[in-house]
Amino acid sequence: MQDAIAFFSLRLIAGIGLMLLVMPRQNVTSAFFRILLLVCLGLGVVATLTTEGNRFGPIALCVTAFVGSVLWLLERRSGGTIALLLVSLLAAYETIACGQRLSESAGVPLMPLLCSTVATVGTLGGAMAGMLLGHRYLTAPGMPLAPLLRLNNALGIAGLARLAVSGWMLGAHWPPPSGGAPGTWLALRWLAGVVGPLVVWIMVKKILRYRNTQSATGVLFVGVILTFLGELSGDLLVRAVRIPY
Repeated sequence: MQDAIAFFSLRLIAGIGLMLLVMPRQNVTSAFFRILLLVCLGLGVVATLTTEGNRFGPIALCVTAFVGSVLWLLERRSGGTIALLLVSLLAAYETIACGQRLSESAGVPLMPLLCSTVATVGTLGGAMAGMLLGHRYLTAPGMPLAPLLRLNNALGIAGLARLAVSGWMLGAHWPPPSGGAPGTWLALRWLAGVVGPLVVWIMVKKILRYRNTQSATGVLFVGVILTFLGELSGDLLVRAVRIPY
């Protein structure tokens, strides 16, 4: 189970890094990116301590995240963006490595697992980065809505990808587990991890029409909880039934 913690942490890092790269950065203060890279640093330490693979990659990720946070502190936005890119690439590489180890050790089909992993990266990163960005509007209410709208739309796209992958697996392995712990995990996977992000996306989209960033942030906070519950349930399920629902 140690590698499961590293796998989750690395997917979250990759998702945060991806979302920070796709959002408009010019109107967001450097402090936001510095804090997010420190979050990635903390998650990288967790991945380093819990991985069952080579620790060089997670350590390099931690060092890059720290250097990036210093660059953003010094307002070196170009260098900070490069650090964001490197953190994302390192996290993606280590995530794939964890997925391959899971596929080999548990007998999970690799291609469906990687497709599921990509969707997970998007939902985790979109909800977390969006929620944390929403908090910036409490201290900078005049900040344009474009960055938050972009992150919310990215969460919606990731949610649709999550729906497609989970629907594919459900259809390919019908009937699904319906009793005991696997049945409970599958229900949580769908309610929290598949339906949840899509509902959050739609609600935030409607709320932001009225520029109510405080309410949107509250909904995104619920989205973080839902995506965490959904993906952790999916991790338990894939280890129990060897299918990446």
